[in-house]
Amino acid sequence: MLLFLLLIITPISLSAANYLRGDRRGNWQSADRSSAGLLPSPAQHADAIVRVFAARTVRWRGIFAVHSWIVVKEKGAPRYTRYDYTAWGEPIRVDGFAPDGRWFGALPEMVLAVDGDEAERVIPKIRSVVEGYRFRAYGDYNAWPGPNSNTFVQATLNAVPELNAVLPPTAIGKDFPYDAWWGRTASGTGLFLSLGGYLGITVGWIEGLELNVFGGVLGVDWRRPALKFPGIGRLGMPLA
Repeated sequence: MLLFLLLIITPISLSAANYLRGDRRGNWQSADRSSAGLLPSPAQHADAIVRVFAARTVRWRGIFAVHSWIVVKEKGAPRYTRYDYTAWGEPIRVDGFAPDGRWFGALPEMVLAVDGDEAERVIPKIRSVVEGYRFRAYGDYNAWPGPNSNTFVQATLNAVPELNAVLPPTAIGKDFPYDAWWGRTASGTGLFLSLGGYLGITVGWIEGLELNVFGGVLGVDWRRPALKFPGIGRLGMPLA
């Protein structure tokens, strides 16, 4: 039990120290939300594109969690479409920010990258999930344990299991039970049990072994070898 607590408390403490040393404590309203230069110009890249990004969320919450979002572009389209799920206004925001923009100063990381014919094939599925998302009414958003931005992105990824995509362990809310509290994982390679997003366990080839402890994840990724810790995220191979 002591070892288990240390594996949770230590990485969160390190993340908190990193937050206190950094500049994310400034005025979030004036923080940089400009492009991070992670996407090619649509005019110079005709192929279809699907991207999932994640960046540390605003202020002290960034110690524990990231905000994730989806970006798509059909073949030959002149612009990208960005989908976010947020706490203000209508929860699903379309093109509210630069497609690869910094999230209130935090640099995004790429979680998923799909291009060409495969991207063209899955974009209609992604748009369909967005249009029919269950928690899309004003007031549905709940930062913890969900549904939040990570619940939204995870539900979309679950509807396209062939992408074999997994959100980072700092994506608190991804384990909120959108479809069911238990069953097979979306990839079909494992099983999950979620107690309302507060506690849970997931075991699968794609997902690895994940223990959900109040939204944070402690686990192992054996497909892309890495350790998963709450607060600090993955230590090992990147997701994309």
